[in-house]
Amino acid sequence: MMSLVFSTLTQESRMIAALVAAPGIYLVGLALGRWLKRHYNVPFGVAYHWFILLLTIYTPLKVWHVINYDFANDADGKPMSAVEVWHITCIRGFGSLVIILAILAALALMRRFFWEHYFHKRYGTHAPKLLQQVFGFGIFCTSVLLLLKGRHGVAIDAFLAGSGIVAVVVGFAMQETLANIVSGIALQIGKPFQSGDWLIVTDIRAEVIEVNWRSTRLRTNDDVYLDIPNKTIVTSTITNLSFPTKSHANRMRVGFEYGTPPNIVREILRRSAEDVALVLTNPPVKVFLKDFADSAIVYEIKYSIEDDARFNDIEDAIRTNIWYEASRAGLTIPFPQRVVHVTRDKPNPTRNIDELRERARKLELLSPLSEAQREHLLENANVLRFGRGERIIKQGSDGCSMFVILHGELDVFITKDGRDTQVATLHDGDAFGEMCMLTGEARSATVRAKKDSLVWEIRRSEMQPLLQENAEMAARMSELLARRKMHTEGILAAQAPTQVVQDKTKEYANGVLGKIRALFKI
Repeated sequence: MMSLVFSTLTQESRMIAALVAAPGIYLVGLALGRWLKRHYNVPFGVAYHWFILLLTIYTPLKVWHVINYDFANDADGKPMSAVEVWHITCIRGFGSLVIILAILAALALMRRFFWEHYFHKRYGTHAPKLLQQVFGFGIFCTSVLLLLKGRHGVAIDAFLAGSGIVAVVVGFAMQETLANIVSGIALQIGKPFQSGDWLIVTDIRAEVIEVNWRSTRLRTNDDVYLDIPNKTIVTSTITNLSFPTKSHANRMRVGFEYGTPPNIVREILRRSAEDVALVLTNPPVKVFLKDFADSAIVYEIKYSIEDDARFNDIEDAIRTNIWYEASRAGLTIPFPQRVVHVTRDKPNPTRNIDELRERARKLELLSPLSEAQREHLLENANVLRFGRGERIIKQGSDGCSMFVILHGELDVFITKDGRDTQVATLHDGDAFGEMCMLTGEARSATVRAKKDSLVWEIRRSEMQPLLQENAEMAARMSELLARRKMHTEGILAAQAPTQVVQDKTKEYANGVLGKIRALFKI
């Protein structure tokens, strides 16, 4: 066909046409490659650019060869010389190289349109990378063998027979490598895990990064990369923490002294885990008594999480909360060995009586108390330490105490429609929880420690004898609470008429006073 076309043109015209067509081939091929990459994100790479460049060079060379050798030999009927045979061999080799690069470009198209588009749409999942590589390698090798046989006359039958013998020898020498490759294919077909899953492999918790020909790459919480041979992965017991869902349970063991009632410990451990933001509320936290050990009663906390990348932070937060909760409750976490400790009573560094006295004088709610009554409160003052992030009170819960901040900062949240909204930040000297303590109403907000804080807890049992011996004190406190409630509701801020404010204050005060008298039996 080519001979018939070229036979109608002069030799000069043929060469000019080939030279003019060559830049056009390059520009068209380059534009086509850019269009496919821009619109379909085809990953051609450097091989495609070389394919276009070599095809551009090959075209005029092939035309020159046809003009000088094929037409000339057809005209005079003379056999080809050794130089001519050498020229033909070089041109064929050049053409084979162009065809091989074209095969690579075709594999890139197959990867984009078959593996990444059709396969994902057909099966609803991404094609395993190892399967794509094996399939592409098989097509490439088959194409090269057919090219050698068809264009260069290579006897591939004998080559394949010899290759089989070599493959057996190499197979024995590469048993481990082949085992890893076969195991990698099994992992891709069986899909016990995929990229992004969190696994426990030989007590190591890590995220799957990639499964390749030889190994599985993992990354731990400490950003340490692990490269584990596929054969080892297949023969190991693997725990997939991300399948069938990312939600899964973890367990933590803590020991407490024998003298503490188990139900008290269970409540402390449950609260410590529930107060951590990344611990799931459903399923709920559970606590089990697991063992009567040598130095402690061992309890186990069962809690659920979704984000294993934060596993270390979650465990740290739970253990930190346990320490603070146990410290406030006066409980001891025993040492893990049998030792005798001789201790002497030390002054409590968190109880500074002078500081407490100063806070009591400045606190508006305690202003109705006499100096003697304030001293009575200070005698058994309960100072508590809360760690950063700990919840002090919970919205909707019952409470029988109020709190005064000695040092630290606390955030106030209101929960509505399942969402927490921060409404205020409390600082040194601020008080909260007084309405619940005096009236028995449920907590109206949740308060969490913004940083490590010391608070003074005033319990209802401490206030009751003071209110019972002085009935007028209840009335004065009810007026203070009424004014605070109106301020919160914006009545004072709205600059309402004086009479309206007075009437509303009296209405609130009477309501609060009635609740105080009923609760404290005065």
